[in-house]
Amino acid sequence: MARRSPCGIIPVPIPEEVIETDASPTSDLVPGDRYLNRELSWLEFNARVLAIAEDASLPVLERVKFVAIFANNLDEFFQVRVAGLQEQVEAGVQKASPDGRTPAEQLEGIRARSRGLATRAAELFTSELAPALEKERIRIVRSLDGLGSADLEFLEQEFTEDIFPVLTPLSVDPAHPFPYISSLSLNLAAIARDPMTGVRRFARVKVPPLLPRFVALPDGERFVPLEDVIAAHLDRLFPGMEIVANHAFRVTRDADVEVEEDEAGDLLEAIQSVLRRRRRGASSVRLEVDETMTPEVLSLLRRELDLEEAEVFVTPGPLDLSALWSLYALDRPELKYQPWVPVTQPRLANGGGEPDLFGVLRNGDVLVHHPYDSFTSSIEAFIEQAALDPDVLAIKQTMYRTSTQESRIIRSLIRAAELGKQVVALVELKARFDEELNITYARELEQAGVHVVYGVVGLKTHAKISLVVRRERSGVRRYAHVGTGNYNPVTARLYEDIGLLTADQDIGADLTDLFNLLTGYSRQGEYRKLLVAPNYLRPRMRELILGQAHERGRIVLKMNALVDPGMVDALYEASAAGADIDLIVRGICCLRPEVPGLSENIRVRSIVGRYLEHSRIFRFGEHDSRRHYIGSADLMQRNLDHRVEALVPVTAPPLAERLDQILSVLLEDDTLAWTLGPDGTWTKVPTERGFNTHLRLQELAVERAGSGQP
Repeated sequence: MARRSPCGIIPVPIPEEVIETDASPTSDLVPGDRYLNRELSWLEFNARVLAIAEDASLPVLERVKFVAIFANNLDEFFQVRVAGLQEQVEAGVQKASPDGRTPAEQLEGIRARSRGLATRAAELFTSELAPALEKERIRIVRSLDGLGSADLEFLEQEFTEDIFPVLTPLSVDPAHPFPYISSLSLNLAAIARDPMTGVRRFARVKVPPLLPRFVALPDGERFVPLEDVIAAHLDRLFPGMEIVANHAFRVTRDADVEVEEDEAGDLLEAIQSVLRRRRRGASSVRLEVDETMTPEVLSLLRRELDLEEAEVFVTPGPLDLSALWSLYALDRPELKYQPWVPVTQPRLANGGGEPDLFGVLRNGDVLVHHPYDSFTSSIEAFIEQAALDPDVLAIKQTMYRTSTQESRIIRSLIRAAELGKQVVALVELKARFDEELNITYARELEQAGVHVVYGVVGLKTHAKISLVVRRERSGVRRYAHVGTGNYNPVTARLYEDIGLLTADQDIGADLTDLFNLLTGYSRQGEYRKLLVAPNYLRPRMRELILGQAHERGRIVLKMNALVDPGMVDALYEASAAGADIDLIVRGICCLRPEVPGLSENIRVRSIVGRYLEHSRIFRFGEHDSRRHYIGSADLMQRNLDHRVEALVPVTAPPLAERLDQILSVLLEDDTLAWTLGPDGTWTKVPTERGFNTHLRLQELAVERAGSGQP
């Protein structure tokens, strides 16, 4: 039986018939025939990211950026997903995944595929991107032998003044045990020989992460990796010793440290403890080494880090390609995408002046589509205007991932509290890898008088919701924003997301109930219009899917991931009944499309390009009977059963038509699109017309701004 949390949200036990539908005549299919593996599907998504870097038609620094994204993605995958599987193997868990693979079998497939992808990325950078950068006067210097005396003197000075003081060589001998290697740190394994005794010693030198990864030479066009500068000066660290060899290596550790919330009297303190443990790390799950490493050194590292041969990744190039972000940061706009300036929604423009957003919303809902529509003139302006409006009584806001830069929304919430308004910020401390930043903002908000709530026991609060309560002549009125993306101005320019600004009083009442449930004690029943997880979204989504299980049925779903077996089976059932189904899934997809008798009416595509496709749009039906929802939830078990999520209906005809237009553009794309085959293989859609989703949506945003359309 599921445990009730103090606030009344409970993960509802899912009946077996919901998880496994009777998909006759295909119910005799084995799991591997019905579902694709989640982890391998994610690796195929990252392969699509890498394929962008391989596109020679793109500006070279954009290609470099996508290599960095690929590498960073792979790091997080090993820290969380691979680490979790390894823990299961070590615990003797034999339970198979929905596709029928044991944890050990999944690890075997993951390592083979990820090793191939990592090698592909390294070879791409070394053989293609580095030469392309050099043609643009950005040269990566790996050998100092070819440098002139002036350059060598410059590096000597840089090492002496900025690098040497922060280095700490750690030797290994009977008096010095093998040092702790922090996760994702770049290190040099040095072998030093005592010329007097001939004894060889191993030492570890950590490459300082706070220093720039690439040292710029005086001309500003050549860059030396920091580890190579350190390697060239190792004799300064071991005076009187002979440096026999040095090799770069990098360790990945388990970063998915769990919080035992039932035993944590203070969630904030518990999260801080988790962060300390994460920094210290846990078991090793991957060792990356350069291809020059000797068997002697590799054997020592494997033994001390307790790693199997299968967990070693030999890289034919520089380690940690995520550091290429620093090259992308160079001020070379001609080597990047043409900049895009988001437009202001026509109804929010007000001739260039400051519009009365509350008056605008009283006259009808506004749909915003980032990064095409401005985040500044919509969401930030909504919260800022609410903070300053003397008639606003309260502001309530969820915060999942915030910006490392100065946040206008945070400033607005603080200002509202200082002006005496009731301000509530629900800060999700368990947003993985953003916990520390969220703690910082939470403390800042609390100090200003904002009521800060740290989420819900047993659940992550992932919903993207804001509520403004305002006193008006007719009485108290509520205004709201429900979106698919975080309240983050940086990602709003990089991620594609959708939000609804509304004065709909049913939605406002639903959000009032939801916030009361999140901050207090409640046994909230059904909502008026919102679809809320974990209690109500799963059965309602299943009902909407199966409502189209007939020959005239039509379903178009856009999401980041489709993993949940119950949702997959419902889509199979709708397809078998004749429904026409298009799925636009950016990342993981465990559904097998176009299998006769199972999913022959289902097509799956993925759009991967300049902007991260992050919005969730769910459309059911055709013509006048169609229904649209947008919101924060993907069709994954964690979203449906273990997170607080919210989907909102979009009913105003002009806005529904705009959602249809967005979906149509995504389905027409032949430049950024990939399609999924029944065997799990993703294939690039042949480019015939050159229809690019992101360029077309930019054009439509400009056209809409010029015509005054909503």
